[in-house]
Amino acid sequence: MLHQMNRKLMTAGAWASAGLLSVVMACGSGDAGSEEQQASPIAGSAQPLNGNGAPSGPHFNLNIIGTSTKTADISTGGRIFVPLQGSTRILLAEGADFAVLDANGTDGSAQFQLPAADPDGDGVTNYAVFARALGKPGGSSTLTTCATDPATGEELCSADSLSLARTSGRQRFQNVSKELLFVSVDLDGDGVNEEVGLFDEELQDFFWQVDNNGLRLAQLRFYPTR
Repeated sequence: MLHQMNRKLMTAGAWASAGLLSVVMACGSGDAGSEEQQASPIAGSAQPLNGNGAPSGPHFNLNIIGTSTKTADISTGGRIFVPLQGSTRILLAEGADFAVLDANGTDGSAQFQLPAADPDGDGVTNYAVFARALGKPGGSSTLTTCATDPATGEELCSADSLSLARTSGRQRFQNVSKELLFVSVDLDGDGVNEEVGLFDEELQDFFWQVDNNGLRLAQLRFYPTR
């Protein structure tokens, strides 16, 4: 019980220690601005949404930037570079704060730190993830949450993938918590998928598999839900 309480406190502290980070802008991101408003409670599906489809209030912003060069300017901040065409992995590390640990995914892997999404294992997350495609119109990308089965060493990827496509016009956020915070997989062989949250001990070595087909910017926002 004490361990669970500490995990909840760390998750809540992540928003304060992250400084309620403002959006990191990318070239050509168009309408990638954030709403810097007073924090408001977010409770499940009843959370208030802005016209862009995302909630109001504090959040951590992560820009996944597609690039055709391996010599991109990789500095600190909430951004990760991935191949404009091709695949890479964003390795996920558990921590109290949201932080980019390795921004260069053009060499095959990057690394992102974030808190456990569902530390109680009750299907209710401490934060939600919203995503949209930005940048120059055209291109698409697929993100899939994967992990390793510690019993067999087999890599397992979720049956639920996130598909983003940059079309013309204003791009709205969508809630992608199910796709990015859980691995939907049949662990016991009964033909029914279980929803395994990030960093649940049933699996290990969690990562997002990114398959990019010309998308220049995928924007993720992480909002507290409790």
